[in-house]
Amino acid sequence: MKRDVAQSGYKQTEIGLIPEGWEVRSLEKVCTMKSGMTITSDRINEFADYPCFGGNGLRGFTNSHTHEGNFALIGRQGALCGNIVKATGKFFASEHAIVVTPRRGVAINWLAIVLEKMNLNQYSESSAQPGLSVTKLQPLEIVFPIETKEQEAIAEALSDADGLIEALSELIAKKRQIKQGAMQDLLTGKKRLAGFEKPWKTQCLGDEAILKARIGWQGLTTKEYLDTGDYFLVTGTEFLNGFIDWNECFCVEEIRYSQDKNIQLKSNDLLVTKDGTIGKIAFVEEMPKPATLNSGVFVIRPKNKAFSPRFFYYLLRSEVFDKFLSQLSAGSTINHLYQKDFVTFKYELPSDEEEQIEIAKILTDMDTEISALETKLEKAKQIKQGMMQDLLSGKVRLI
Repeated sequence: MKRDVAQSGYKQTEIGLIPEGWEVRSLEKVCTMKSGMTITSDRINEFADYPCFGGNGLRGFTNSHTHEGNFALIGRQGALCGNIVKATGKFFASEHAIVVTPRRGVAINWLAIVLEKMNLNQYSESSAQPGLSVTKLQPLEIVFPIETKEQEAIAEALSDADGLIEALSELIAKKRQIKQGAMQDLLTGKKRLAGFEKPWKTQCLGDEAILKARIGWQGLTTKEYLDTGDYFLVTGTEFLNGFIDWNECFCVEEIRYSQDKNIQLKSNDLLVTKDGTIGKIAFVEEMPKPATLNSGVFVIRPKNKAFSPRFFYYLLRSEVFDKFLSQLSAGSTINHLYQKDFVTFKYELPSDEEEQIEIAKILTDMDTEISALETKLEKAKQIKQGMMQDLLSGKVRLI
């Protein structure tokens, strides 16, 4: 049964209020820490018996082991310095991992969670090559529930939260794969929708669409980017998952918005970045307020309903457009998408506009489902963070 700390009793310590029956202890009093052993790369492969862990987690497998049992590993060096991995059974710990062995009365699952929350990377002794030392970690203090069963209850609750997060992550990955397969089938005509039999047609972007961007003589500079205002400025850096994150947009004065009607955005506009990271796509739905473009973004609009904007949005996010961009680069690094090249983009699409609309609807429904799952995942992560804060501090008790 959960009890608030005010009901269960608490005491004042040097680090604040903690429950009765808890203590403030240094890490060296709850565990031992020791770096792993040196191993050469030729001893690591994918066909050996025992996992080998290093500073960045699993390195591969090897034919010998250094430990057997339940441990926590801390990345001592590398990109994931301070990363926590739980290791069970027989395994090899390399010199780039710190092996954490719990002392008697300490639940390793609980301790691994505590170490994760401590964000140990902040104690790295080098900025160029991150590295942790055992001598620096051992004196760090934590709040320690004396009863092992309480440690295990905390670990179990947080493990359940991790299980939900993992399940949602796997489901999202699966849904994305399904959507990717649907795009490959539906956007190429490989799979046709029931009731549609008209042949597909080939179009060239320059013949069927109007492309506009802010031209150079307008001279918009970053000094004119405002944090607030009545007119949004879309630069491409605000593109998020195929749409515009309006909360990240700068603003401009009315004179900059009014000077070019061709780039005043409207619903169903398609946007493509042409500078820096080229080929990023965004679809314009409802706008919180009027918006215009900087010089790094194209707006695309069909001529005479030549294509459904939503269908074309998915086409631009598919392998069809990726291949076009790859052919443009021809092995070189390009950082600008020129209009003279972009207008040569050729593509196939249903000659029946209704089929385009139905294909786009199917893919939109998939996106909506994935987005809902991502929102649920973020909420689960936030709940877990709140649980960690409450349970590891003793603010909320489970027993």
